[in-house]
Order: sequence, then structure tokens, then C-alpha cells
Amino acid sequence: MKLSAELTALEARIGHRFSRSELLQRAVTHSSMSSPTRKDNQRLEFLGDRVLGLVMAEALLAHDKAATEGQLAPRFNALVRKETCADVARAISLGDALKLGRSEMMSGGRRKQALLGDAMEAVIAAVYLDAGFDAAKNMILRLWGDRIGRVEADARDPKTALQEWAQARGMPPPVYSEQRRSGPDHAPEFTIAVELQDGQRAAAIAGSKRQAEQAAAKALLAQVESGA
Repeated sequence: MKLSAELTALEARIGHRFSRSELLQRAVTHSSMSSPTRKDNQRLEFLGDRVLGLVMAEALLAHDKAATEGQLAPRFNALVRKETCADVARAISLGDALKLGRSEMMSGGRRKQALLGDAMEAVIAAVYLDAGFDAAKNMILRLWGDRIGRVEADARDPKTALQEWAQARGMPPPVYSEQRRSGPDHAPEFTIAVELQDGQRAAAIAGSKRQAEQAAAKALLAQVESGA
């Protein structure tokens, strides 16, 4: 199967030339473009998440041989979460190669964090199936680059950090509430608000509840830490 110019360029950016080009085709195909003859990337995403996890676990252990499990866990979570995968995807312009249905494309799918993160995991799986674990590992370490070395020792996702901030001040955990859901079923947008016991609150919009909660927590954490 001959690759398009976009996928050939993507091969160059990730540093891997596929012997089974159909794997890369599948990795960039969103479910909005799937058909009986065109498979989407959801199963590859599932596998790629696990390959990424193993590579990051090994890399963190090698990078800091004295770190405890309690120190390693938050660093690991920071490196494998969807937001980081999406950042890596943006760095290699993965969005330019995505195969999307018309409605997903019109709603800005090439820039959506969830789609980019999923596709990045699918590409990892595609490389793994095409050339084995070492090839996938080498690509991951190259693309993640110095993120492994500079991930903060006390890295926490925003929800965890906000909860710890509240508990340190004798407050109960923050309360999250869905304010609104809009958009079509295949591309929903959720507005989530988070509030502390003292009344401070923030809200955010994202393509999934989890992402909206994280974004709202990040906004509120920045607010309380700045004293606003």
C-alpha cells in the first residue's frame, strides 16, 4: 500500500519507515472515518497506551535509581497522560495526517487534545506491531525527549494537586459539577465547574468530562496559589 505524502512526511518526523504501511494508515484513522473496509485506530490506541506505559516505567527507573514508588508514580502519570501524548502529537504535526469524517473535521478535530492523544498512542502501537518493542521504545524516547529528565519529582495532575491544597488547609475535597453539555454525540463539549468549601470556583470546557475537570482544577489551583 502506497502512503500519501502526508503519511510519508509523518514517517520522517517519527523516524520510522513502515514495512506494513496499513498499520500507519489505521493509526491515523479516527472512528468518524471507519467503515467495513477501513478500520479505525481505537484498538491500536489501547495497545499503544500499554507500550508507552512500559517504556516510561523503564525510563524512569533508569533515570533515578534512588526514587521510591511514591515518587515515581506521579512522574509516570505526568508522562503518559493524554495531555502529554497530545503535546508530543502536536510537536510532530500528527494532526495534519489524521483521517477524519467531515463533521469531526469541521469541529476542529485536528486540534482536539483527545483525538491527538489517542492517535499518538495508536502510532506507538503501529510501530510496535511493525517492528517490535525496541523500535517503539526508541521512537518514544526520541519523541518524549527531555520530558523524562525534567518531569517534576512531585508531579501531580491538577485534580490531585488541588485536592492536596484543600486538605492541607483543613477543607474537604473540591466539588465538581457538570454545568452544560453541548455539541453532537460524536464530538461533545462539557462545561465543568469546581468549587472549594470557601466558595472559590473555576470552570472549563473540554471534549470529555475528565479533561474539563482537569482544566477547571488547573484554573482554580492557579487562582488560589496566586492569592486571587
